[in-house]
Amino acid sequence: MENFQIEGENYIPTVNFNADTGVLEISGESYHEYTIEFYQPIFEWLKNYLSEPNRKLVFNFRMTYFNTSSSRRFLEIFDMLEAYSKEKGGDVTINWYYQEEDIDMMESGEEYAEDVDLAFNLIPIESSNV
Repeated sequence: MENFQIEGENYIPTVNFNADTGVLEISGESYHEYTIEFYQPIFEWLKNYLSEPNRKLVFNFRMTYFNTSSSRRFLEIFDMLEAYSKEKGGDVTINWYYQEEDIDMMESGEEYAEDVDLAFNLIPIESSNV
């Protein structure tokens, strides 16, 4: 399976999904006006990737900002990963990175962690390391 990448722009996140290592990452900002259309290829790649059971997968979220519509897409991703873990034996870990002074981003991570039954790490980082 091929890797999946999107180069980030002002309102589009950087996406780097490595099929060989199982490390998937979304970073930057996401406030695209058409999130359903933007995230559809991401969902398709994930669906194909998750078709093989028992993979070890680490999903790194390194977002600095996202809008409500993007938040819904992230929950869909988490739901896909949770289903994969439960139904296909996937070993899934979510790493939610946030700038240590960004309480809103930390609280968003806490809310997602409560919504899914997955290993979910909240990882504060210094602003200069984002």
